[in-house]
Amino acid sequence: MGEWLIKALAAAGVASRRQVAAMIAEGRVHLNGNIVTEPAVRLASGDDIRVDGKPVTITAPSLSLYRFHKPRGTLTTRSDPEGRPTFYDLLPHDAPRLMPVGRLDMNSEGLLLLTPHGGLKRHLELPATGLERHYRVRVFGKPSDADLAALGAGMTVDGVRYDKIQAAIDSGRGDNTWLTLTLREGKNREIRRVMEALGFTVNRLLRTGYGPFKLGDLPPGGLEEVSAGKVRGLYGELYI
Repeated sequence: MGEWLIKALAAAGVASRRQVAAMIAEGRVHLNGNIVTEPAVRLASGDDIRVDGKPVTITAPSLSLYRFHKPRGTLTTRSDPEGRPTFYDLLPHDAPRLMPVGRLDMNSEGLLLLTPHGGLKRHLELPATGLERHYRVRVFGKPSDADLAALGAGMTVDGVRYDKIQAAIDSGRGDNTWLTLTLREGKNREIRRVMEALGFTVNRLLRTGYGPFKLGDLPPGGLEEVSAGKVRGLYGELYI
């Protein structure tokens, strides 16, 4: 039996499995000239696969990783129905088909890891992998020691449990305070929600690190490949 179509397209970097399933439901995937109507399809050697009319070659994606500096005001998605800019608009035309590791919302900026390898993407995103995410965050207001302790203990906001966040105050100017935050989960809008629950509005959020990978002096819109040795050195021969 051949590989599942949805898995093959995700591994080839077309999109995540969930997004590929949505593409199939929308009639955007063709197999040997026919519209694919369900995701549970096995591939055979020589199959002609097309997404949005464009042929897709199913090959093993490279185990490569890129650092990208996502600017504020761009979405972490391939396209937007409202026509808003996405980070894909800023990638070089000759860049390989890349998927983001995790997300940054439109008003957040900083380090976004990109990879063509679906397995590597999932591995880096899993909380069980234990990679820390590092942020510099500016809030309106002046958090107290009690606020920092609440973050460090973990919080429940609107029924959602957020794990502990290491927090330290960097500096303050006027009514604004800069903090350094370190967390592992990275749930949707996690930092903004926990800070709002404490009574603070986040007015700038910059991711500075993801695991051992740092933003450094990479300029906004900049893309730089991580050395293959560093990726292999970190994860060895782990099958991902």
